[in-house]
Amino acid sequence: MKKVILGGFLLTIIVFVGYRGWVAYQRSQIMEVEPKEEALPVQIEVVKTSPLTESLDLTGDVGGIEEIDVFPKVSGKLVEMKVKEADRVKKEQVLAIIDRDVEGVRFEPAEVASPVEGIVGRVYLDRGARVNPPEPSPSMGTALVRIVNMDTVKVVVNVIEKDLSKIKKRQPAKIKVGAYPEKEFNGRITLVSPTVNPMTRTASVEITIPNPRHQLRPGMFAEAKIIIRKADDAILIPVYAVLEKSDTKKVLTVVDGKAIPKLIELGVDQGDLVEVKDGLEVGDTLIVAGHHKISSGDPVRILEGGAE
Repeated sequence: MKKVILGGFLLTIIVFVGYRGWVAYQRSQIMEVEPKEEALPVQIEVVKTSPLTESLDLTGDVGGIEEIDVFPKVSGKLVEMKVKEADRVKKEQVLAIIDRDVEGVRFEPAEVASPVEGIVGRVYLDRGARVNPPEPSPSMGTALVRIVNMDTVKVVVNVIEKDLSKIKKRQPAKIKVGAYPEKEFNGRITLVSPTVNPMTRTASVEITIPNPRHQLRPGMFAEAKIIIRKADDAILIPVYAVLEKSDTKKVLTVVDGKAIPKLIELGVDQGDLVEVKDGLEVGDTLIVAGHHKISSGDPVRILEGGAE
């Protein structure tokens, strides 16, 4: 009887051990059949700081710092023009001679002098023309020449209302003209209009530029770049790294081999690059390629030197 009991007990143990072994074997087979989660290839950049210059891009026309139309003080006939365009003249230099041909009265010829030093920008009349002073109103006068001070020039631009708070006197500006496409001329803001045009919602801003070589000429079309902010430690990332959905903007970073999203606040658009004002830290591993097919938490594999 004892042998029967002992045999049954041993058989039970053998069956139990065999069953456990069979279960373990089945589990191992299942694990081998189940596919492993594949890490998706991505390209990355390590977030760092860069210098940033924020500016307003505007347009305007070049003008002399002084542009004065010179009128005669008496009526008569222009008998001599003593200057031509591009001549440099001094203050009080004689520009023209007027013959006051009043019937029955003999007058000495009247001289017309320059009120300022500068360049003759334009000669309006030829010899023999009838001329009048700007009296009783300027519209009745006959301008003889225009004198321009070109040693310093100005560019007047119109700034929209929402950008006016960014503009102050003495701010630096860069000027470019078509005649010198590779050259930038340095200037500064010297006047900000205290009023806003109610029709255009803009205010005029005057930029003054030294012009000793007279490369900038009145009448030229100018592109103006007003510098409104400079930063040495801005975070700039490729614009294509940003994922947009509705009103939210985010990027994907790599943390412990997985894609982790971060909501960001953008700043200045620099074309191919965009400023991140909040949401990223220096040293973060930013995914810049391959991120459009990735979801939060997906495992990723960092590519070296190019996409597959």
